[in-house]
Amino acid sequence: MRTFTAYVEWDPDTELYVGFVPSIPGAHTQAATLDELHHNLKEVLELCLEEY
Repeated sequence: MRTFTAYVEWDPDTELYVGFVPSIPGAHTQAATLDELHHNLKEVLELCLEEY
């Protein structure tokens, strides 16, 4: 199992959390809650790793 570091920011304009994994190109997403963001990041990581 691999471990990745994700950065999370709060965007006050859209009122959404934005997350990205800098070591994986294209691995970024947004969500209304941190739980949803975690789920979305996991999903996008799986998709990006399948692509590479």
